[in-house]
Parts: sequence; C-alpha cells; structure tokens
Amino acid sequence: MSIFVDENTKVVYQGLTGSQGRFYGLRNRDYGTRVVAGTNPKKAGTDVDGIPVYADVADAVAATGATASCIFIPAPGVKSAVMEAVAGGITFIVVITEGVPAQDEAWFFNEVRNNHPEVRILGPNCPGIISPGKANIGITSGDIALAPIEGKPSVGIVSRSGTLTYQALYELKLQGIGVTTCVGIGGDPVPGTSFIDCLEAFEADAETKAVMMIGEIGGSAEEEAAEFIATKMTKPVSSYIAGVTAPPGKKMGHAGAIVSGGKGTAAAKMDALRAAGVKVGHNPTEAGELMVEIIKGL
Repeated sequence: MSIFVDENTKVVYQGLTGSQGRFYGLRNRDYGTRVVAGTNPKKAGTDVDGIPVYADVADAVAATGATASCIFIPAPGVKSAVMEAVAGGITFIVVITEGVPAQDEAWFFNEVRNNHPEVRILGPNCPGIISPGKANIGITSGDIALAPIEGKPSVGIVSRSGTLTYQALYELKLQGIGVTTCVGIGGDPVPGTSFIDCLEAFEADAETKAVMMIGEIGGSAEEEAAEFIATKMTKPVSSYIAGVTAPPGKKMGHAGAIVSGGKGTAAAKMDALRAAGVKVGHNPTEAGELMVEIIKGL
C-alpha cells in the first residue's frame, strides 16, 4: 500500500503549459503517474504532448475525473490556484511553488481546514510526493526511489527538506530498502500537511513497517511529532535533524528554519525524539544506517 497517492490517482497540472510545469508534468507522466490534464484559460482546447489543456480545474475534473492537482503557478497566483482546485473538486493539492507569501499560506490553510476538511494540501515549497512504482507528483527524481520489495519490510519517509528527502530515498535504495511513500512536506512556516499527518497515515498503512523522519531547525513541529510518536505510534522511527551548527537568529534556507530565542534548536528536537524512542542520526547517512538496523530487527 501507500499513503495519499497511488497508481490510480489522476492528476491535473495547474501550470502545465509553463516551462517548469511542462518539464515535470511530462517527467511524472513518463514515470507512470496518471497525468490527465493541464489548465490554462488562454490555451484551453490545446494539449501538451497529448495531455489536454482545459480552461480551469473544474472543467478538467469534469472531463477526466481527476482528484489531485500539482501547482506550478508563480507565487503571487498560488492562493487563487489553490482555491480554484478546491472549488473544482480536487481533494489532494500539491503546491511545489516556493516564495508563497506567508499570509497567503495562512489564509488558504485555514480556509481549507475550516470549510473544506476533505481537502489535503501538501506544501507550499515542497518537492511533492512519490509512491515508488505507482505515482510521482512533483519534482523528485523517480530514479532514486526503490519500490517496495515483496517479502521485505518497506519504509515510509516524511521530510521538511527537499534535498534531504532525495538523500533519504537514495540512502534506502543503496541499502535495498523499498519505500511505500515519500512525502516532502516543505519548509515554509505554514505547511498544509504536517509530520503528524504523515506519521498517522504511515501508522495506519499495513505495508509501511517503519518510518524515517527528516526535520530541521525552527518551529516546534518535530517536538510535536515526538510526542505523537511516543503516545500514538507502534512502528519504529529513525530521524535526522538538520541545522546542528546553525547560529540563533539566522534563517537557514527555508522560511520556517530559524532559531528564535533559544527555541527550535536541533539539539532540543533531537533530545525530544530520543526521549520518544526514535533512533536519531547525526547525519542523513547515519539515519539510513539506523533504519537498516531497524529493518533487520523486524
């Protein structure tokens, strides 16, 4: 099994006619993802290498039955693109775009949570999601992901960092460990999907036997995840927290990765995770090695 997306998921690309949307939309389709439509009100009735383009998401959903969207719209237009997807009947929205204004993120996060609880947003500023061998929505390279191997335990991955998402996938592939789903939740201050959302889904997924969690400095998401792991999870977890050497008050790449007033440090997050029974590595490779130990013990 997998979480959130699988081989049956039909996806519409908002921004398919742009350079980035086209590149990744076609790449995802070549991977095997069911990319069934794109949207552009000025190019409705055309196609992108055989993928039909519709005026808006509602038209695309009506014609194709899509349930997921992937947004490659420039940052100023993301808020309206998200709400267009919601109004069109999409229930899983992947926002790849970075630089989305925090006030826009907060607005559509709360609007969807309060008035459209059936809809899940992933991102913004995330690499997307891949269920290896089934579906790849976003910018992750399918080449670095190993699909579950029959007869062997499989692992779920959730990460705030895009680059470290890729490394986690590849570390497990090198060790011959298959992945059910890898979710990049993004590093912005208001992510649509949290660590806990993914941990809860992995806990409920029968095929996922263990979870690798990649966090970073800033905020309290990792500490909250640690509490969830300690009280609600039965499956083993390995982890790595980026930013051990980050100085206080400096933003480290992601908008949400900033240590303020001594809070949100890597050390505090690592301590909380260890106290919850998580095996914490000092670098991504060590986190992968710890997962190998976990798999051997299953």
